[in-house]
Amino acid sequence: MSALIVTGTDTGIGKTIFSAGLVQALGATYWKPVQSGLEEETDSQTVARLSGRPALPEGYLLQLPASPHLSAEAEGVEIDPDTLALPQVDGVLVAEGAGGLMVPLNRKVLYLDLFARWSAPVILCARTQLGTINHTLLSLKALRDAGCLVVGVAFIGDAEPAVEETICQFGQVANLGRLPVLGELTSDALAVAFQASIRVDLIKEVSAQGEAA
Repeated sequence: MSALIVTGTDTGIGKTIFSAGLVQALGATYWKPVQSGLEEETDSQTVARLSGRPALPEGYLLQLPASPHLSAEAEGVEIDPDTLALPQVDGVLVAEGAGGLMVPLNRKVLYLDLFARWSAPVILCARTQLGTINHTLLSLKALRDAGCLVVGVAFIGDAEPAVEETICQFGQVANLGRLPVLGELTSDALAVAFQASIRVDLIKEVSAQGEAA
């Protein structure tokens, strides 16, 4: 396992916190290809703080908190996917997308296109709130239609066993566990919750099988 992609069904669902827990659990290195919005802490800074692990410089660091293609256009630049090859690192690289799969990088290329080009295993983060069945099943179909290997779905939020089971049944996908919303978001609290809730061994197993295939 040299690289893992973390993406989500939407924006603001907690995939950066999940990425931090995964980076910490795997002793990995984090990379955010495109950061849109610099008003608060960047995702790279959040992951580095919570995981205690290194984060590589972003491929593009953009001011406007919007879709990457709009943020880039606001600064008079165009994101070139050819500059966003997966970096080589010692150990595992965790690369996190922005928003959902259909987020544009420029006027021709979506994040999904970049993921397909990378050919690395994908973890799909999904919230447990109302609407998640539709969003998650659509995202799974899009990933598979693009030829991406899906490791499984990692749920984030309050427990909704029937909803989670429905998604995994219809999506024919592994349930990687559910990360609860943490009242105190610290490195130690995240590590404890991740170890108790997320099937890290399954992530390692499926990812290794995908790379060997």
